[in-house]
Amino acid sequence: MLSKINACGLMGIDGFLVSVESDIGNGMPAFDIVGLPDAAVREAKERVRSAIKNSGCLVPAKKIVINLAPASQRKEGSHFDLALAIAILCATEQIRVPAVQESVFLGELSLDGSILPVDGILPMVISGYKLGMRRFYVPEENANEASVVEGAEIYPVKHLRDLKICFLDGCLPERHRVNLKTVFEKTEHSILDFADVKGQENAKRALEIAAAGNHNILLIGAPGTGKTMLAQRIGTILPDLTFDEALEVTKIHSIAGQLPKETPLVTKRPFRHPHHTVSAAALSGGGTVPRPGELSLAHHGVLFLDEFPEFQRSALEVMRQPLEDGQVTISRVNATLTYPCNLMLVASMNPCKCGFYGSKTKTCTCTPNELNRYRSRISGPLLDRIDIQVAVSEVAYRELNSTQKAESSAKIKERVNRARQIQLERYRELGIYSNAELTAGMLPEFCKLGEQQSKILKMAFDKLGLSARAYSRILKVARTIADLEGAAEISPLHITEATQYRSLDRNYFS
Repeated sequence: MLSKINACGLMGIDGFLVSVESDIGNGMPAFDIVGLPDAAVREAKERVRSAIKNSGCLVPAKKIVINLAPASQRKEGSHFDLALAIAILCATEQIRVPAVQESVFLGELSLDGSILPVDGILPMVISGYKLGMRRFYVPEENANEASVVEGAEIYPVKHLRDLKICFLDGCLPERHRVNLKTVFEKTEHSILDFADVKGQENAKRALEIAAAGNHNILLIGAPGTGKTMLAQRIGTILPDLTFDEALEVTKIHSIAGQLPKETPLVTKRPFRHPHHTVSAAALSGGGTVPRPGELSLAHHGVLFLDEFPEFQRSALEVMRQPLEDGQVTISRVNATLTYPCNLMLVASMNPCKCGFYGSKTKTCTCTPNELNRYRSRISGPLLDRIDIQVAVSEVAYRELNSTQKAESSAKIKERVNRARQIQLERYRELGIYSNAELTAGMLPEFCKLGEQQSKILKMAFDKLGLSARAYSRILKVARTIADLEGAAEISPLHITEATQYRSLDRNYFS
């Protein structure tokens, strides 16, 4: 007898429907799976056979053939187990699934019939729902994550036996629901606060602009000036995630297997802080079955690279195209996948090997050759992709000893949220979220300059020898500064401030 059960596969951050067709026929007892299965899917026949037997059902001593359609699409992962088992039970008429045409089964089977959690549930449910599926039978531990999809009926299942009993009784398992409003409005309090940072008003201002417009930023200064302390606190002033952004972030973390068990939706912007020994593959993503790397895990959040020049040159150079395009493409023998990585790069570094070049209190001991070798670790094209470059100077004793509290992160975040809301309204029809995502074709419309503003920018362009990329990034930063002030147009002051944040690479790297 023939049966058809729906499952889902994954391709990048998107899912696709898979029809699990089971045919039970006469012949020598065998169990074959066709349709481009990977090793995990091929091994499923042993898990499925044992799970069915230990759930009180029978596996017929006949020829079992299961086809995973479309046969041209590679199927990877253990989440097909449940669908395979249900297909066999339906083909042998041991159960009957209600509304089978609009039902999807996802989950890994244990040998005793328990249904184990799997990665990537959210993108599979989202894709299945868009393709007309309404009922999703998922592992109990994945139920919260799957319930984020509004309109989808989520039925958590703990054991194959429980599912069999429900279907024999002609009923469904208890439907799982999550209050999305409560989840999305949940706030997390951080012990980090900009109020703890003494002095460094110039750097704080630069970080505020970077957070408001999602601009890349480089902090450069001597050891002990507070670069890392400042960067670690940028997460406390990032704008609130929109629901669409939260869904994108959750999908990536779900695929990577980094979504906490009790977290149905990521509501806080990611802050990734890899060690400087990280490889190029770990940054961009990869593996035999390509998985998201640090660039994608920082999507709609921050990728903080401390001690920037200490990273491998190959690892830094792999970021050049993703920083420009907002996505990273991973090509492997098995597949070529594209993951989004619309992130804010925050980097920090010393000005030289000893760390005291340009210091007012200590003398640099580096030779010119050592200076050149140290700075050449960061290429010009990569540096050109960093919108804001700011010097972090030593803090005076009187500022450190001051008892006056600095401005809190909460107050800074209020201004950042207002500026980001302006951008969300402005770009509502364009499908982008921030000024940093503006393309060259959008600049004339959203970053118009008057005669005086053009003169200032031309002077800076000629004097600093800026590139065309630097020109466009100055315009985007100026647009963000105007948004922070609630100004409709970019003023000369906005252009002047934005230009100042591009002069550092000429001062230190010329």
